[in-house]
Amino acid sequence: MVLSNEDIKKIIPHRYPFLLVDRITSIDEENKTITGIKCVSANEMQFLGHFPEMSVMPGVLIVEAMAQTGAVLLLKDPANKGKLPLFAGIQKMRFKRPVTPGDVLIMDVQFIRSIGGISIAKCSAKVDGEVAAEGEIMCALQEAPHEDN
Repeated sequence: MVLSNEDIKKIIPHRYPFLLVDRITSIDEENKTITGIKCVSANEMQFLGHFPEMSVMPGVLIVEAMAQTGAVLLLKDPANKGKLPLFAGIQKMRFKRPVTPGDVLIMDVQFIRSIGGISIAKCSAKVDGEVAAEGEIMCALQEAPHEDN
């Protein structure tokens, strides 16, 4: 299953400049895995200051991009529609190579267990087959606030 950027925006609440997944290239609901793509552009705001002489995507944004990819899988479930995905933790995260403008980040996320409302996933982000970051993320789904009219 392929989801476009517009499809992704119908599932997760993130928007520019903080929507960090451009496309979903595969979803396997049975095995709880998802793969997404982030096309890193020199026009992104973080590169104004990180770093002016050598643009490097901040590690926290790489982790956020992996988390958003996983959130697409969680929020595709009709039982989770309208919920907000919140970080509950990050474990064993390692950064192996810099990510720079022009790179295409391939993010693989596999949910490995759920404990008391917390979903735990192994994730990796690769550029040209080389691991840029890998580790575990934990996500809690919270009821979204409702606007009263």
